[in-house]
Amino acid sequence: MEEQERPRKLAKLDHDEDTTHEELSPAMTGAHDVASNEPEPACAQIGNEPLDLSEFTVHKDTKTANEPTTQDAQGAPAVMSKNQMKKLRRAEAHQQKRALQKSQKKDKIIQKRERRKAMIAEAREKGGEEAANKLLVLWRGKKAKHTKSTLLPLTFVMDCGYDDLMSDRERISLAGQLTRSYSDNSRALYNGHMIFSSFNKLLKERFDTVLACHKNWKRVRFLQDDFVRAGELAKQQMTAPRGGQLAGPFAEQTDAKPEDGEIIYLSSDSENTLTELKPYSTYIVGALVDKNRHKAICYKEAVAKGIKTAKLPIGQYIQMAHRPVLATNHVIEIMLQWLELRDWGKAFMKVIPPRKGGALRADQKRGEEDVENGDEDVNEEDAEAEQMKQLEEIAAFEEGSEDENEEKE
Repeated sequence: MEEQERPRKLAKLDHDEDTTHEELSPAMTGAHDVASNEPEPACAQIGNEPLDLSEFTVHKDTKTANEPTTQDAQGAPAVMSKNQMKKLRRAEAHQQKRALQKSQKKDKIIQKRERRKAMIAEAREKGGEEAANKLLVLWRGKKAKHTKSTLLPLTFVMDCGYDDLMSDRERISLAGQLTRSYSDNSRALYNGHMIFSSFNKLLKERFDTVLACHKNWKRVRFLQDDFVRAGELAKQQMTAPRGGQLAGPFAEQTDAKPEDGEIIYLSSDSENTLTELKPYSTYIVGALVDKNRHKAICYKEAVAKGIKTAKLPIGQYIQMAHRPVLATNHVIEIMLQWLELRDWGKAFMKVIPPRKGGALRADQKRGEEDVENGDEDVNEEDAEAEQMKQLEEIAAFEEGSEDENEEKE
């Protein structure tokens, strides 16, 4: 037999034990031998053409080469960009820093307790129980005397509908401000109802995961609706049997009616100025931390929905070194201070941070008159004494809050 007519050997194929061996049929039909009338073997090669063994090959995997495998789809980690890696590293560093600060704060509290215990024991040995009690009264601070808060028919609405305009860090800062706002309202001598409107998206997720204690807050409602709906619910809440009493700053307004209450959105861009707080009224504060990127966004939102706007009278009482834009918790705290003091100037000076450069306009006018009269040295001493007095009051206020937290713990 010539070389061209000699059949080529078939390659051995690997078959699994469970594979069913089917009877192979001829790959070519109708081919006749040139020398005889018998058909040529099916595996014979015609000329120099390669053999077609596609019918004899058992395919175990029917996936194409371009189709991803399960290991590639599930096992391979996703590739992160440089910005994502930087954000991840910053977040990890921030968490480590927070954990370190928390540990250091806890150690300071323990050291403070031990130090005070030693001082009380020493005072009791030298002056008896009376000296120890005087020391305890001194440490309680000025805020500890307010053992019970009085609920007024007043509502503070925190508009949280600006979640998409903030970064992750700004959202974390806002969550802290909202927590501080609730704390100040619950501890104030005269407080009001509080509603969180548009409470959803990422801000709600942070409260549900990290700040889960908000579920135990009292006299607070969390709504997914906007501040317009919150204002309607506030009216119903203030007129309920436990909606609050006309006491403190509202004690003389016994003839106040619920229909006389207003819904006011507080914004520094408004042309109207808030002169006093009224009973059965709702005051909306924009919960936004944006470093002044979005100008007048809260004011525009309120005007678009037909809500009356007003600004706190900062310009009438305080000379600010910067633009009069305050944090969310500062706005709430200023109104709470006004309910207690009935004086905007004192409320501003107790709340506005020193870094804002705020000073009472009355003090400035008095200082200018003293300079004109040649009493410049006396004015400097008086101003320094006044500043020291304000700092002592703020320190005592904060120390009283820390002592209350320690007693609860």
